[in-house]
Amino acid sequence: MTMRSLMMIFGLGWCLLAQAGQVSFSRDVQPVLAEKCVACHACYDAPCQLNLGSAEGLERGAHKLPVYQGSRRHAQQPTRLFVDANNEDEWRGLGFFDVLQDPQQQSVLLQMLSLARRHPLPADNSKLPTGLDLSLNRSDSCPTPAEFNTYADKHPHGGMPYAVTGLSDSEYDTLANWLIQGAAMDATSWQPTAAEQAQIDQWETLMNGTSNEQRLLARWLYEHLFLAHVYLDEESGKQGRFFQWVRSHSDSSAAPREVTSRRPNQDAGTHFQYRLRPVQDVLVHKTHITYPLTQAKLERVRELFWARPWQVDALPGYGRRARSNPFETFAAIPAAARYQFMLDDAEYFVRTFIRGPVCRGQIATDVIRDNFWTLFQDPAHDLYITDAAYREQVDPLLALPGANTREEKLLSSWRRYSKSRNAYEKIRSKAYARLPAPGWDELWQGNDNALLSIFRHHDSASVRKGLVGEVPQTLWLMDYPLLERTYYQLVVNFDVFDNLSHQLQTRLYFDLIRNGSEVNFLRLMPPKSRQSILDSWYQYSGKVKKWLVYTKIDTHTPSALALPAERSVQEFGRQLATRFADLDARPDPINRCNSAFCHRPGLTDEQAASEQLLSRLASRPAAGLPVINFLPEASLLRVEFSDGSREIYSLLRNRAHSNVAFLMGESLRYQPGLDTLTIYPEVLSSYPNFMFSVAAGELDDFVWAMQKISTREDFDVLVDRWGIRRTHPQLWEHFHDLSRHIGESQPLERALLDMNRYEDL
Repeated sequence: MTMRSLMMIFGLGWCLLAQAGQVSFSRDVQPVLAEKCVACHACYDAPCQLNLGSAEGLERGAHKLPVYQGSRRHAQQPTRLFVDANNEDEWRGLGFFDVLQDPQQQSVLLQMLSLARRHPLPADNSKLPTGLDLSLNRSDSCPTPAEFNTYADKHPHGGMPYAVTGLSDSEYDTLANWLIQGAAMDATSWQPTAAEQAQIDQWETLMNGTSNEQRLLARWLYEHLFLAHVYLDEESGKQGRFFQWVRSHSDSSAAPREVTSRRPNQDAGTHFQYRLRPVQDVLVHKTHITYPLTQAKLERVRELFWARPWQVDALPGYGRRARSNPFETFAAIPAAARYQFMLDDAEYFVRTFIRGPVCRGQIATDVIRDNFWTLFQDPAHDLYITDAAYREQVDPLLALPGANTREEKLLSSWRRYSKSRNAYEKIRSKAYARLPAPGWDELWQGNDNALLSIFRHHDSASVRKGLVGEVPQTLWLMDYPLLERTYYQLVVNFDVFDNLSHQLQTRLYFDLIRNGSEVNFLRLMPPKSRQSILDSWYQYSGKVKKWLVYTKIDTHTPSALALPAERSVQEFGRQLATRFADLDARPDPINRCNSAFCHRPGLTDEQAASEQLLSRLASRPAAGLPVINFLPEASLLRVEFSDGSREIYSLLRNRAHSNVAFLMGESLRYQPGLDTLTIYPEVLSSYPNFMFSVAAGELDDFVWAMQKISTREDFDVLVDRWGIRRTHPQLWEHFHDLSRHIGESQPLERALLDMNRYEDL
């Protein structure tokens, strides 16, 4: 940056300062940050670790070291906001630098805002200038005040907001004035109401009992709920009042002071309490995983865990073995109660490991297909629940890898854990072969968590109750050992700051869990069809993995479902949707149209006609609908109706794979001609890749154009007419309307979406 530019910044600053009154962070600044900045700067994937969702994040500042660096050989110091440091000096000690002020009053944040101001992007819905890198793995410069001039010279379009329609004049003035005035923080933490505090007291009393049984149960509950944004009743949750469980060194007489262990199941010292702490930062959808901590849930916990007596002779420790095998660690707690607690809110638990305890879900998504349904084994038909001798036999085999992260131990550790897992699978297969043939009663049907749909969007994924989309190629049937192992492997034991060895072990073992869930589902298929179905899931290189790593499947024990030998999976899916219709939270006539009416009931004529049109694009292979090959993973379509209302549809590209058995070379296993499109009236991703906006009167033209596209040039014409690019003058209005739509249909889930994956089509 030239001296002239600096003079312009500070000259403008004094002019603004003279014109403005005192700017308030909470009243004036935070709304602007939420509107234009938090969409990129939240959670671990915020560029330069600059988290703009709270005053604490701003005061922490920026860091040159990224959190996501999967190739690192040594674990990295955790830098979790609100956890790993308590004040500005402690953050400086961890390598963060000030972005608000420095001794020369050269605010990095102000200079970044001013750089974008001097080099604005045209607000004309055009593509971005060549050279602007939008990739998630781009190398961020993270300039300090002393480095900023060089950065600005090299990256004239590198200001903030980055690669999007910029701030309005009033928004820029607000932020600039605040920074020039000294960036004072007047944010005050909201506190529980008297009614909320009464409920908190009940929960904290339950969680801080003194008997061995109470202490062990509290530990298990904490390890299963530490990630949740819990609400005490629906009304307060709709107002954005959420809490989070922490292990605190302070008791109820003082504010919670969180223990700084790397994982929630590591030793917290001799004295701590489980406390509920208000969630203070801006809610962002990718980390906003909600859970009801209501009075009804309190009674349910008492019913499940204290209806019958059980005993703990000695409390387990927090060592490596205890962390790696939750089945042995919590063996004293009735298994039926543990499983039922997770089933009651299965969507929450699956969401924790599909969205993940981090902000990029590729740890989980590398080895799953782009769309599948998940079902759960009924506790009455789960041998782990019903047979104590069987449970005692298999418990030692259910240990999880990843606790030992030494590089030299990677291969030997992996062999040991995979060998144990395969030994368990053989015991399980033989034990289930002796049982009556499995039928529909094998599937848990307790509430609408019984049916889940999972969609992968490359390195992120989403979970919804109900059967969304066409009948998928694969389904999962999870029993308690599968569900609990997945949760502990991907949530409790996973450390995003750990090294390559830890991350590899995590991914490799999840591949085995996926295989186990698929094989468990195959027990419901006709015996003679199972091998051919399995072969269709593991084509080409997958055959090698199947031969070297996985166990053989049971192709003899009968199923009680009497499905046809051909297209067994598709017929199962059809019957499942019919038999379990009362549990299906999201019936889907758009993607599974079985009549002349391919739309939801209860719509206006214009809305129904729109969904009828969109159904022409749904569930068709890309070989017959080439436009799918040009669409990103998760697009959003906004349809505006003549009465002023609108509906938002997710357009999800489901990539077909010959197999998903490997961590590397995914593009080599694509089957692009078999890709399909799922269309559903809901925002189904935390990370929109693109948006289209179409008036209902033009929807016929839009669908016709989608059906006719065969080249990139054709697709560009479609985007020019209906696309919302990063330079669209109403980009932010459309983008935040997605969050408003979530709030209208699912008020408890309303939160800001992420723009880091928004593409430049």
